[in-house]
Formats: sequence, structure tokens, C-alpha cells
Amino acid sequence: MTWTQNFTPITDNLVLSSLVALIPILYFFWALTIKRMKGYIAGLTTLLIALAVAILLYGMPAGTAVMSASQGAVYGLLPIGWIIITSVFLYKMTVKSGQFNIIRSSVLSLTEDRRLQALLVAFSFGAFLEGAAGFGAPVAISAALLVGLGFNPLYAAGICLIANTAPVAFGAVGIPIIAMEGPTGIAAMEISKMVGRQLPFLSAFIPLYLILIMTGWKRSLEVLPAILVSGFSFAITQYLSSNFLGPELPDILSALVSLFALAIFLKFWKPKTIFRFASEETAAAVEPLDDMAEAKTTYTKMQIFHAWSPFLLLTLFITIWGMNPIKPALSGHYEGSNVLLGGINEIGKLLTFQIQVPGLHNEIIGSNGLPIAAFYKIELLGAAGTAILLAAIVTKFIAHMSAKAFFNTFAEAMKELAKPILMISSVVAFAYVTNASGMSTTLGMTLAKSGDLFPFFAPVLGWLGVFITGSDTSANLLFGSLQKVTALKVGMEPVLALAANSSGGVTGKMISPQSIAIACAAVGLAGRESELLRFTIKHSLFLLLLVCVITFLQNGVLSWMIP
Repeated sequence: MTWTQNFTPITDNLVLSSLVALIPILYFFWALTIKRMKGYIAGLTTLLIALAVAILLYGMPAGTAVMSASQGAVYGLLPIGWIIITSVFLYKMTVKSGQFNIIRSSVLSLTEDRRLQALLVAFSFGAFLEGAAGFGAPVAISAALLVGLGFNPLYAAGICLIANTAPVAFGAVGIPIIAMEGPTGIAAMEISKMVGRQLPFLSAFIPLYLILIMTGWKRSLEVLPAILVSGFSFAITQYLSSNFLGPELPDILSALVSLFALAIFLKFWKPKTIFRFASEETAAAVEPLDDMAEAKTTYTKMQIFHAWSPFLLLTLFITIWGMNPIKPALSGHYEGSNVLLGGINEIGKLLTFQIQVPGLHNEIIGSNGLPIAAFYKIELLGAAGTAILLAAIVTKFIAHMSAKAFFNTFAEAMKELAKPILMISSVVAFAYVTNASGMSTTLGMTLAKSGDLFPFFAPVLGWLGVFITGSDTSANLLFGSLQKVTALKVGMEPVLALAANSSGGVTGKMISPQSIAIACAAVGLAGRESELLRFTIKHSLFLLLLVCVITFLQNGVLSWMIP
């Protein structure tokens, strides 16, 4: 028997219903920021509260609610959990094989300054990984790299989450933008153009903001030339590629231009003083850090290339996995005539499973009056985590690791990540329950009632969607149609509202429970998710405010910017 979503279950009152829908979200914030629960406990208890609200207050059948949670839990394991496991595994391999010492030295040869290392690794390299893979890989890899360079783990995780703001809207080869075209009927290219006229402002600002967080205003001015090179090369490329090429390549091109521009710039310019963290300065007072300077000259170019090869392979495999028509072939959806891709397609079919969720598939009637399909979708070959695993397998032979060391390292990564993966699965399950019950839509409808102020609040919908789902793609699918309909009602250009949803969403990524769990897992801080959330939340709200102001101005005095 089907169940119809009711978005105003509390006395048919939208405001009261939205307050009820907020209960699981407010509980999660309380559990992490005030109660300081361990992440997996906060995730599991939030899921239980969401189930209770869905069943008791929203009238959702208990079996349907539980099965929606199971669908989310499976998605939390694959692809998200699989990415974090393989990412951490690859990083551990470089450490255990001794290659990371050379990687560390090669970065130090460019600069020993922690500010500039953050720009190179967290901002530029992280953005490249976001463009190629998304789904947590950028934060996992770049945060682990910063820890290996000597950053405090919590600090490294926070810096990488904030840096990841710039590329999220065009992540995973443009999927967040492309996904909006279907439900809204507005061309992805038009949305790409509009997002490309919002995010570059943020992208140019993020490098300065990162360094301000790290060191304060005075120390930031010392490296202002490098900050300008990093931010403006990224922002200009992001604008040009999003407006003239489409949504697929802005992250990859912007990241590469930014990375190479800064690396070349550092060959000709150095800051007057080298910034290190206070703990390092204390250590240097006892024993000077000459080993860093010495390390720069002890390795050949071939040794450096060899050491970086795991991450070069990671980049290569992830890029291949995201390319058309290879990507559909890996999932068994290729329809062309190429023999090689046809063979891959057959393997992809065997390793791709789409199973109807019992008790949930077509059992819920959505806002459009149609039943909602629900599948367990498992892509073993097409998952980005599988691409990373292949990079790890090739790395085993490059690094001359024994089979025993290889499997022991994998087992060690699995053991360390058990609780973080439990948290990830539980918070994704919570997101699915929130969506299936209609709680997310209730909150969206409430914000949509803001009338003439809707252009200011439109990005908040995206921010809320990414916090709940952990994905800009999911947030765009969740609220895209609502943004379009509301925009038409209040006289706002629909393409601006859709862009605001995606641009606002990028600022919510750093506080998403999934992102927090992934970042903590990558740097070995499982159980300290509450500290990381407290670090990022104020920055998330500040950057969201900037996007709200930009959108409000573009709806008025800057309307000439709308394509």
C-alpha cells in the first residue's frame, strides 16, 4: 500500500511542521558541538531520532522509513565509504614504503612556508581531485598529504574542508550542474554560466581567507603576491571555462592553472620570512630544522617522480573513470560500437547491481503525484574508489611492497576506518529518511515563503541541502524544481535561483556530517568530529552570507550579469 508525502503534517501548518523537521538537524548540531559525542554515536542517534519523527509525526509507515534508511546506508558504504577506504589505504602505502618522505621533501623544495603549502595542496591539488572524482576523495587525500608534511591533523582537515568550497559546484566532472538540467528543464550550459558568474568571486577570496585563518592579517600580507596568483588564476579560469566550455572542466582546468602558476611563481619569488606553526618554532629553538633544507637536495628528479607516482596514478585513473564514453561503459551503460569499450561495458554490467528496495520502491507518492523509484545501486567497477584501488595495486609494484605488507596495510586501514564508515553510513541513512519522509521539502517550502527576500535566501536552500545530503548534486536534485517554481512566483530569473542553490551548497560541504567524518578518518581523528565541526561552522556561515549577498545583488543592481 502506497503512502503519500505530507509536507505539513502538524495541524496543516507549514511553520510548525518545519520546526518538527528541524528536530533531527538541531539534535545533530547539539550532539557534536555541545555534547561532543563521538561521530558514530551522534550519527546513529540522529538516525534514530529522524526515524521517530518520520514515523510518529510525519505518519510515514515504519517499514518504509526503515527501508529508506537502508538505502542510504548502502550508498554510504559504496561509493562514499569505498572512496575513503581506498584513499587512506593509498596514502598509508606511500608512508610505509618510505616514499612519502620524498614527497614531503619535494614540496619543501618549492617552499617550506606552511601558508604556501596550504595553497598548493589544500586549494589547488584538492580542487583538481574534486573536479576529477568528488565524493570525499579531495579532502581525504589532500588532508592526509598536509598531515604528512607536518600539519596538525585537525588543522589540516579543517583547512582542506574550507579550501574545498571553491570547486564543489563543478565537482566530479560537472555532475552537480548537469544533474539539474533534467528536473528543471533549464540547460546545464546556462546554469554553468550563471554559477561561473558567482563562484569566481568566492574562489578568488578563498586563498586569502585560508591564510587569514591560519596566520592572521599581518602574516597574510607577507604572501599576498602568492595568494593573488593562486586565487585569481583559479577564478579567471573558472569563469572562462564555465561560460565557454561547459560544466565538465572548470575544476580540472582551474586547479591545474592555479597549481602550475603558483609553482612557477615560487621559482622567482619567495616570502621574506618562512612561516611555521608555533610547535615547530619551539622545536627549532631546541634543534634547528636544517633537516628540511638538507632533505631538499638529497633526492634526484627520478626519485621524486617515483615517489609522486602513486598520486599521479590516482589522478590518471580517476580522470579516466570520469571520462565519456568510458564512464558509462564502466557502469554497463555504453551504447556505442567501440569493441574495447563494448568489452568493458560487459564487465561493467556484471559488476553493476540495481536492486529495487523492498517496501520502498514506488511505495511513496511524491509532490508531483507520482510514485518514487528506489534502488540499491551498487557499481563495483564504475566507483571512484575502484579507480583509487587500481592505483594502489600498481603502486604495490612500483614501491616493491611485499604481498604481506600490502594486505596488512589494507587491513590496518579497514580497522582504523570502521567507526568513521559507521558514521558515514548512518548520516547518509539519516539524509535518505529526511528526504523520503518529506522533511527536507518542508524546510525548503518554508524558506521559499520569504517572498521578495527569496533571492537572498535562495542559497540557504542549497546550503541546507548539502548539509543534509552531503552532496551538491543531491541538494540540486532535491531543491532544483522548488527553486525554479519559487523564482517564477517572485519575479526572479530561474537560472539565478538554480545557480544560487549550487553556489550556496558549496558552503555547506564543510559542515556536512559525511565530509566531517571523511576528513577526520583521513587524518586519524575518528571520534573527534565535534572539534572539526566547531572549527568549520563559523566559516561555513560566513561564506554562505557572501553567496547570499552576491545572489541578492545579481537579482537587482547586478542583473546584467545574468546570462
